[in-house]
Amino acid sequence: MRLRAEVVPLDALCIKAIVATLMSFPPSSLRPAGVRLCRVTQDRKGGAWVFTSVKVVMSDLNKEVVDLVWGRPSSGGVSASIFRRWTQGFVFSENEHTALEQFEGGPCAVIAPVQAFLLKNILFNRESPNWRQMSEEEQRTALCTTLSEILESACSSPATEFCLVTWAKGQTPQTSTHTNTPTQSQSQTQDLPEPESSQPPQEQQPTALATEDLGFEQFHSVLHKRTVTSVSGLREEVLSLYHTWRGCCGVLLFLYSVILTKGIENIRNEIQDTMEPLIDPVHGHGSQSLVNLLVTGHAVSNVWDGDRECSGMKLHGIHKQASVGFLTLMESLRYCKVGAFLKSPKFPIWILGSETHLSVFFTKEMSLVGPESPSEQARRVFQSFDPEDNGFIAESLLEDVMKALDLVSEPEYVSLVKSKLDPESLGIILLGPFLLEFFPDQDSGIPDSFPIYHYNGLKQSNHNERVEYVEGTALVLGFEDPMVRTDDTPVKRCLQTKWPYIELLWTTDRSPSLN
Repeated sequence: MRLRAEVVPLDALCIKAIVATLMSFPPSSLRPAGVRLCRVTQDRKGGAWVFTSVKVVMSDLNKEVVDLVWGRPSSGGVSASIFRRWTQGFVFSENEHTALEQFEGGPCAVIAPVQAFLLKNILFNRESPNWRQMSEEEQRTALCTTLSEILESACSSPATEFCLVTWAKGQTPQTSTHTNTPTQSQSQTQDLPEPESSQPPQEQQPTALATEDLGFEQFHSVLHKRTVTSVSGLREEVLSLYHTWRGCCGVLLFLYSVILTKGIENIRNEIQDTMEPLIDPVHGHGSQSLVNLLVTGHAVSNVWDGDRECSGMKLHGIHKQASVGFLTLMESLRYCKVGAFLKSPKFPIWILGSETHLSVFFTKEMSLVGPESPSEQARRVFQSFDPEDNGFIAESLLEDVMKALDLVSEPEYVSLVKSKLDPESLGIILLGPFLLEFFPDQDSGIPDSFPIYHYNGLKQSNHNERVEYVEGTALVLGFEDPMVRTDDTPVKRCLQTKWPYIELLWTTDRSPSLN
C-alpha cells in the first residue's frame, strides 16, 4: 500500500462546514478520483483541527484478483451495497453452535461450502456424543481445520506455496460489536474511518458487517499476503488467524486466500468463460465456478463428469469424486445435469442450489454414499444415453446400453428384449421396465428411512429468524412402489434429482426453505 497524505490546518468555522457536508453524504461518495477523505481530528491540546486526505493505491496483484472476482463493471466499480453484503466474517449461530450465519444474500457461495466441510469434520472426524454442541475453543478448531482443508485442496501441487490474505499491519478495520467499545482516545474523531486502526480485542463478538466506512477500494489497498510453504505451517497460520476469519471481511479474506493459493492463471485456465467474474458485480451472487473451486479445488464452470467436446471446444467438468456433494434445482428444471462425482460424494452431505441461494442437506447415514450397486450403475448408464432426462431412450439405443453394461447383446436376444420392453411398438424403452427386467431384486443398501437435516444460513429464511437445523425423516421408495406424496417443495424437487422417489417428513410445521 502507498499513502500520500496532506495535512492542512483549518479554523473552527471551516471545519464545521466541511464536517456538515461530509456527514450528509454516504461513505461511498468519498471517492473522487481515487482520493479518500479519511478523517477530521482535533489535536490533543484542543487547538487547530486538521483535515487529512489519503490517496489509496491498489497493487497490481490486487487488481488481478479484483478483475477475476468482481470483473470490470461498466459503471466503474462494484456498488457499495453489493460489496457490503460480502464484508461479513465466519460467525457461528447463537442458537446452533455448529452452524454458520449468513446475514445478507451473496456470500452463501463461500459460506455454504465451508458449512458443508465443517459438518463433514464435525459429524465424521470428531468424537463427541452431541455433534450440535461445541465450545468456543472447539468452534475455533473445527472452523480453522475446515478452512485449511479447503486451502489444501485448492493447492495445485505439493510444491506450490500456500497464500493467506490478511490485513496489512495496523490496517485491521474496527468492527461493530455486541459489546460497548472502550473509551475513545483523546483525539476527537468525526465518524470517519481512521487510515489505520488496531486489531479489535478478542473478547469482542463480531457482527454481520464491517464498519460502513470501509469501501471497496480501501479494502483492496490494505491487504497483505502471507506465504506458507508446508501443510503443517498452513494449519498453524490459519489457526492463529481465527479472529481474522471471524471478523470484518473474513469471508472475502479467505476467498482471496483460496484464489492466490490456487493461482490466478490456473483459475482462468479452468473457467469456461474468462469474462465471467466469480462474483456477479450486479447481483452479488457467486458463480458455479466459485462453488466448484471450494468444493473440488477446481474452478470449472460445469457440474457433469469429465470433459465434453462441443463444436470443437473442450468444456471442463468434474474429474473425481468430491468429499461433499452438490445438487441443484436447475436440474429438475432441465437446465443442467449434475454428474455422479457430485451427486455421490464421499460423505452424505450435499450443497443444494436454488436460483439464487445455497443451503446444505445432510445425514449421518453413510450407506447413502456406499459403492455403486449394479442397479445404480445401470440407471447411470441408461441416463447417459438419455441426455435430456426423458426417462426413456430410443429403441435403437438399447443394444448400446446393454453392451455398456456387459449384458448379453446378441442381435437375436436384443430383438427379444425390445419386443418385451416395448410391446406396443412405440419405438422407446422406458427406464423403469428396463431396470425391472435386468435388476429385479437389486438391493441398493439404502435404508427405507433415515434421519435428515437441512441448513439455511440466512436468518430470514429460518423460523423466527433463528439459524437452526431443520430435522426430518426421508423415505426412499422404489420406482415400482406406490407414491406417497408428502409435498412438492423446492427442497424435495432438488433431492429428487438424486433419489427420484424420495419423500420427506419434517418435524416442523413448514418445510425448510431452499432460498
